[in-house]
Amino acid sequence: MFTSVDYDKFRALRITQVALQLEELFKDDGNDRKTPEELFLTAVDEALELRRSNRIEKLISRARFPIPQASIEEIRYLPERGVSSVRMQRYAAHDWGADPTNLLLISPTGGGKTYIACAIGIAACHAEHSVHYTRLDEMARELVVARGDNIAYQALLNRLCNVDLLIVDDFLTIGIDETAANDLFTILVTRDQRLPTLIASQSGPSYWVESLPEKVAADSIVNRLANRARTINLGTLDMRRLHAQEARAAKDHWE
Repeated sequence: MFTSVDYDKFRALRITQVALQLEELFKDDGNDRKTPEELFLTAVDEALELRRSNRIEKLISRARFPIPQASIEEIRYLPERGVSSVRMQRYAAHDWGADPTNLLLISPTGGGKTYIACAIGIAACHAEHSVHYTRLDEMARELVVARGDNIAYQALLNRLCNVDLLIVDDFLTIGIDETAANDLFTILVTRDQRLPTLIASQSGPSYWVESLPEKVAADSIVNRLANRARTINLGTLDMRRLHAQEARAAKDHWE
C-alpha cells in the first residue's frame, strides 16, 4: 500500500486519483491474476472517467438549470407534440461548439418548453459543452445589477457571449426596455455565426419584432435569431394540465 510520502509525490505529479484507483484495484482479490501493467491502465481509465464525470457535474451546476434532472430519455413523445425521439437524440449528440445554428423552441404556456430546453442543455453538458440557462427577464435584471460594476458587467457579458450554448427561456413573455434590448443585441451580434443560442418562447419571430422597443434593433435581433435557426413547434398540448389530470387519476391521489 502507498504511504503518505508516496501520496505527496503523487500530488506533486497530479496523479493522486490514479494512485487511489490503483490501490482499490490492489485490494480486490479478483484482480490477483492481472499484471501490474493491466491494473495500472485500468486505474488510469477509471481516474480519467472520474475526472470527466466531475467536469460534467460542474458544467451542469454552472449552467443553473431550473430542472437539473431533465433528460432527453424522459421526454414524452406524444402524437400531439411536434417532436420525435429520433430528432431529440440528434440534439443530444449535437456538437454545439462547431455549429452556430440557433434553435427556436415554440409552444403556448404549459407546452413543456422549459423541460425540453433543460434536457437539451444537460445533454450538451454531458458532451462537455459549456451551457448557460437564463430567462430573458432574469438576464436583463442581472445585467442591470452588474452594470454598476464595470468588471462584473463585462464578466457577465463575456459569459453570455462566449458560452457554447446559451439558453434563453421565456423569451419576450414580458417586455424589456431599450437598455435590455441593447444588451441582447450586443450578445446576439457577438454570438452570430459563431455560437448557437436556444430560444424558448410562447411566441414567434413576427411577435418579437413588434414587441422589442426599437424597430431597427428589433429587426437586427430577430434576423440574427430566426434566419439561422432550426425550429421545434410543440403544438398546443398543455403538458401541465395533462400531468395534473394524470395525478388526479392516480389511486393514491387525495385533495
